[in-house]
Amino acid sequence: MKNLKEKFNYFIHEFACVETKDIGTGTRILAFTVISDDVKIGDNVVIHPHVTIEAGVTIGDGVEIFPGAYIGKEPKGAGGMARAISFAKKTVIHENCSIGPNSIIYYDVEIGKNTLIGDNASIREQVKIGEFCILSRCVTVNYNTTIGNRTKIMDLTHITGNCEIGDDVFISVLVATTNDKAIGQSGYEEERIQGPKIGNKVAIGVGANILPGISIGEGAIIGSASVVNKDIPAGKMAIGNPARVIRSVNKNNKDE
Repeated sequence: MKNLKEKFNYFIHEFACVETKDIGTGTRILAFTVISDDVKIGDNVVIHPHVTIEAGVTIGDGVEIFPGAYIGKEPKGAGGMARAISFAKKTVIHENCSIGPNSIIYYDVEIGKNTLIGDNASIREQVKIGEFCILSRCVTVNYNTTIGNRTKIMDLTHITGNCEIGDDVFISVLVATTNDKAIGQSGYEEERIQGPKIGNKVAIGVGANILPGISIGEGAIIGSASVVNKDIPAGKMAIGNPARVIRSVNKNNKDE
């Protein structure tokens, strides 16, 4: 591998299986990694052992992918899904992202620059994640979801399908979001199966449960363990089960 490194200005371990030739300078691909043809890899990328990258994936400059990650997984229904699966056979990870060990990133995902995807995270198809975000350990993001810039989603939180999350949002650990009021009893209808719409600068406390179709306005705060079953206006604090508005908050998230 010494001659390969000198000739092309990148390093591929002799026990890696790499079909693509579109590899940037300074990139290191370590042992037991499997990379298909039609993968684009930028400059100064580090791909650790036992990573799998499927065809149609683009990896930006400076990305680091930790062991066991699988990028470009094709969604499969296995006959058990009510929803028809639709996706484009491509995934883009922009520059300077960090992809944690054993994370699964499906096809038809775009991840903005300088975003951290934590260990064991799972991101389904038709998802777009903004820049400078954190999706922490074991976060799951379901299909057709958008997440804005600088948003942080903490450990073991589930983001449901058909969900919208704005910029500068903080979602604490163990938060649940759902999208089907009929809890799976009425089949799948796209117009009916809708996740929450969470506005810019919202903060959601640990263990909150955000029910289907709920809108949470900009700058609102949802207290820990709250069950949100109706819309929360912008700039309001809501707590309890069911959640109720108790006061307004100012722009610095301090009580008025």
